[in-house]
Order: sequence, then C-alpha cells, then structure tokens
Amino acid sequence: MPNAKVLSEKEAIVAGLVETLKNSTCGVLVNYEGITVAEDTDLRNQLRKEGVNYSVVKNTMVRRALDDAGLSELDDVLHGTTSLATSNEDPIAPIRVVYKFAKTLGDDRFHIKAGFMDGKVIPMEDIAALAELPSKEVLLSQLLGMLLAPLTSLAIVTKAIAEKGGEAAPAAAAEEAAPAEEAAPAAEAPAEETPAAE
Repeated sequence: MPNAKVLSEKEAIVAGLVETLKNSTCGVLVNYEGITVAEDTDLRNQLRKEGVNYSVVKNTMVRRALDDAGLSELDDVLHGTTSLATSNEDPIAPIRVVYKFAKTLGDDRFHIKAGFMDGKVIPMEDIAALAELPSKEVLLSQLLGMLLAPLTSLAIVTKAIAEKGGEAAPAAAAEEAAPAEEAAPAAEAPAEETPAAE
C-alpha cells in the first residue's frame, strides 16, 4: 500500500490535471507510441510556439481527472500510451498542430485518440474538420483585410481625384456627355416632320 506522501503527490497531480481540463478551451488525448525522441522534440517545439500545453500522462490519473472534470466519456480511450495537449488561448491549436503532425508521420504510431472543446467531447470527424481551419491570427488578419478592403478602395479613388485637381474621372465625364447627345436628335425630330405635312 502506498504511503501518505505518495498518495498526496498523486492527488496533487490529479488536481492539477482537473484544473487544466476545466480551464482549457480545447484539448486532445494522443497515442504517442513509437515516435522517436527527435520527432517528439519537434512536436513539442511546434506546440510551444502555438501556446499549447503538452504532457505525458498516466491513464489512471487522467481517468480520475476526466471524471472529476465531467469528461468521463473519454475514459474508453485510456489504454496504451497517452499524452494530453491543451490550450486556454487558441481554441483549435492543439487539434490543428497534433493532427497535422500525425498526418506528416503518415502511419499509426502517433494519432489523436479523442478530443474535447468547451467541456464537451467532440467526435473524430469534427476534430478532422477543425484541424483544417487556419490559426486564430490568420483568421483575424483575413477578417481585418475584408474590413479594410472598401476603405482602401475609397482611399485610392480619393487620391486619384485629388491628383487631377478635383476633376471628375473621365468615365464620369463621358457618361454626362452621352445623355446630352441623345437628347439633341430627339429635339430635332419634330422640325423635320413639319415640311412633310405641307
């Protein structure tokens, strides 16, 4: 039977895992069996750059933590090697990085076992779909680009008008001249009809 110190340490680890799970916007449980030290180092560097927490966990401890965090549905995947990748910033970073890393390896040595988002288990097909989304920074820059596009166009037109000394653009001048030309023949038509009536 383990002594009180060991039990206390295990309880502290479980409590830490519960806190991590509850504070995470997203997370994945991963089977890392068979990857090399170099591959593991590469993965950890990628995850660190994206602000993702990653650690190897014991199945018995993470099971207790999942149960306490209300994610007991994930208990079934806790066999073999298990690591946990979580984020409390970018809601899809753990999924995106781990999924793409597994894809580059191209075999079953390393794969996502299950995932959760906002305290709910998400199906594997949703994990695959979320993995293809760009990062939060890319999405924000795309949104900003879309919002700025009309302002940029307005600035270009305004600058062009200012450079011409406030003159109307040639296309606008041509449009104004065209209706005047069309109106002139219409005014002349009755005059031509008068001699024919005599």
